[in-house]
Amino acid sequence: MDHLADDVNEDLVRRHAPQVLGALVRRYGHFDPAEDAVQEALIAAAEQWPRDGVPDNPRGWLIRVASRRLTDRLRSDEARRRREEAAAALTPADAFVTPPPDEAPAGQDRAPSEADTLTLLFLCCHPALSPAAQIALTLRAVGGLTTAEIARAHLVPEATMAQRISRAKRTVRGMRFLLPDPRDLDQRLGAVLQVLYLIFNEGYTASAGPDLHRPDLAREAIRLTRAVRRLLPHDGRVTGLLALMVLTEARTPARTGADGALIPLDEQDRALWDRTAVAEGTALAEEALSRGPAGDYQLQAAIAALHDEAERAEDTDWPQILALYDLLVRCTPDPAAALGRAVAVAMVHGPRAGLAEVEALAETAGPHYRLDAVRAHLLERAGDPAAARTAYRAAADATLSEPEARYLRMRADRLGG
Repeated sequence: MDHLADDVNEDLVRRHAPQVLGALVRRYGHFDPAEDAVQEALIAAAEQWPRDGVPDNPRGWLIRVASRRLTDRLRSDEARRRREEAAAALTPADAFVTPPPDEAPAGQDRAPSEADTLTLLFLCCHPALSPAAQIALTLRAVGGLTTAEIARAHLVPEATMAQRISRAKRTVRGMRFLLPDPRDLDQRLGAVLQVLYLIFNEGYTASAGPDLHRPDLAREAIRLTRAVRRLLPHDGRVTGLLALMVLTEARTPARTGADGALIPLDEQDRALWDRTAVAEGTALAEEALSRGPAGDYQLQAAIAALHDEAERAEDTDWPQILALYDLLVRCTPDPAAALGRAVAVAMVHGPRAGLAEVEALAETAGPHYRLDAVRAHLLERAGDPAAARTAYRAAADATLSEPEARYLRMRADRLGG
């Protein structure tokens, strides 16, 4: 959250904030004021919890404080409107105020649950929003990323992203706070999964800042994906995405050294990998592949499983990985998939073959520090240290991630010159 103090347990707050926001939107039906009220409650938590201790029911505490702030604001707005005679008194939409028969009686709060977070997730991916707006709003409201973080991830100015998120909020204002019916569920699912994928990627490798890994975001993405899978247990895309996340996160203990330095996949101590997570992710990947045609998440999960199953880097089944990448690039235009395929080509056919793939990709995808990083690695393997050093330094200068920049400069310095 934008204004949350650093010394508050951010993981605790991030877990509860979407449910608190969902509870307020469900009850009052005012997205923008509800988010402001939640922000104010988080600021109050930042001030009080370090001094008084975390309450026994932090989610309930946040809801009470946020509800008071929102109620005060709505009453103030209503009074001003009456004084100015500019509009009728505010009346929340029935869908947000009147609970269904199976909910708590009038006057009693229904406890926020995972269902609120899921409903908020699908609301943010409403078809009335453009794909870019869906992703931005969900990252902000459900994922807890700041506007600046979302802007960096999309390579746009922060002011542009702030306007995009504001327009999205205005669009969903007044919409029914209900899970979509089965006819609409599939239409929104693609956007929901893409958002969860982006949240996980930002958590696993932060796009900027001093830390390589943001475990709070990665865990939140996995938690939300598990929730979507409970809603849609037989959907291969959902299962594939969860498998990909679990298999990737299993490597986290070996990704950095004692000093926080980045350790690439082929140099990691695989004894440190979470083998319980590897077993779960592999089983999920197999299940995902058995459910209909393989899409991009299922194929990426299968690639991750092949990496995780290899006891040593030299045991990796690169020909099989290349075959899976061949399928993957046919079903997704993502340049990251093409770059991964270039690495697989290099591992199977040699670094010069991989470099040819990288150069072809650079002509269509444009400059990016990951392209320079892969190019540098393949040039080093091909025996061209001077060109590799130049590419490593170009990649280091272009990334906003401090650990990645340090690693890339270290590789360049190791080549001398």
